[in-house]
Amino acid sequence: MRLAFLLCALLFALPVVAQPTAYIGATIYPIAGPPIEDGMLIVEDGRIVEVGPVRTNLRPGTQQVDVTGKVIMPGLVDTHSHVGEGDGGDRSAPLHPAVRILDAIDPMSDSFNRARAGGVTTMNIMPGSGHLMSGQTVYVKPRHALTIDEMLFCDDTLRGICGGMKMANGTNSIRSNPGPFPGTRAKSAALVRSLFLKAQQYQEKKEADPDHDRDIEMEALLEVMDGRRIVHFHTHRSHDILTALRLGDEFGFTPVLHHVSEGWKVADEIAAAGAPASIIVLDSPGGKIEADELYFITGGVLEAAGVDVAYHTDDYITDSRLFLRSAAFGVRGGMSRTAALESVTIAGARMLGLADRIGSLEAGKDADFIVLSGDPLSTYTHVEQTYLDGEKVFDRADPEDRAYAVGGYEVYRSGATHHHDH
Repeated sequence: MRLAFLLCALLFALPVVAQPTAYIGATIYPIAGPPIEDGMLIVEDGRIVEVGPVRTNLRPGTQQVDVTGKVIMPGLVDTHSHVGEGDGGDRSAPLHPAVRILDAIDPMSDSFNRARAGGVTTMNIMPGSGHLMSGQTVYVKPRHALTIDEMLFCDDTLRGICGGMKMANGTNSIRSNPGPFPGTRAKSAALVRSLFLKAQQYQEKKEADPDHDRDIEMEALLEVMDGRRIVHFHTHRSHDILTALRLGDEFGFTPVLHHVSEGWKVADEIAAAGAPASIIVLDSPGGKIEADELYFITGGVLEAAGVDVAYHTDDYITDSRLFLRSAAFGVRGGMSRTAALESVTIAGARMLGLADRIGSLEAGKDADFIVLSGDPLSTYTHVEQTYLDGEKVFDRADPEDRAYAVGGYEVYRSGATHHHDH
């Protein structure tokens, strides 16, 4: 009896060896190369092992999943989202570099279901744009998780750099005077300059005296100026775009420009600065006046100028479930098909500094991928399954997941009772 008990205990103590899984027969869009008809994607231990044509001599024990007639592509990268019900700085000041959105995100928020249903596997969650600097963003995978730590790309939430820095100019952050907010475009830029100059002075003091009192606001800005923290800059009008580039040039950072509604007017200047552009498309009128000249052509014009272009949802401004539609609008406005597919995958990964892990289907990268019912840019195509690190996190065939994919916003209200009888 004792021997049997010991043998059982030994068996349970042995590590579980994950078997490789081969997804066979789909058309695969690796993004790193041309589409592969009748392709095969092999995944093991959360990583991609192989991408290529179907072959029969698979390793013994390999599980096979028939996806004939489907399309597989990398999980989508959303460079600008507001899911998770987080918040940023308050009205006490227009610049809050020490504020971290990760301290406010609810990882169990139903809003993450929109992302999974839309095939989004990486997102840059932002504080709002009502400040010149509303705080630190966070790069996450929308895993089913109880804690934010389980969703992050970084390992050290206290000392690690887990995202970028959200900056903004234009009407959102101008607000009005009297008060701490600038009230004008010129004062907006002046306040930003003053804070970066203060950070430079702090750096000089720290170099002269390593025991100088710690300032977490200044430390976050030093991470920006030495290139360790990426600036994500909300900007719409052409002259605001140039101001953002000017500030970056002055203080040693190249911003990722977000929205750039009038980017088509200054495409050459954006290209010359080497700044990537994360843009958005809207399919109906409305919104703020400064975005009045937001057109479908922006992606194509920027691509032609040599700018690295990605799309984002700004969810809830556009719905994460419809993210692939942005790339299709890009093609409608003059983008090449290749650049459009990159704009929701590898281009966004580059803008987050994560292209070595995500954004394309290549051996060694994270097994983040989606299974589609048809062509990625067709309005008739659905995201059927979403995988994170090789684990299925959304399946349209599951009644509960389907409800999140097709239901209205009542489905996403916390605490709502969900009836799935379809």
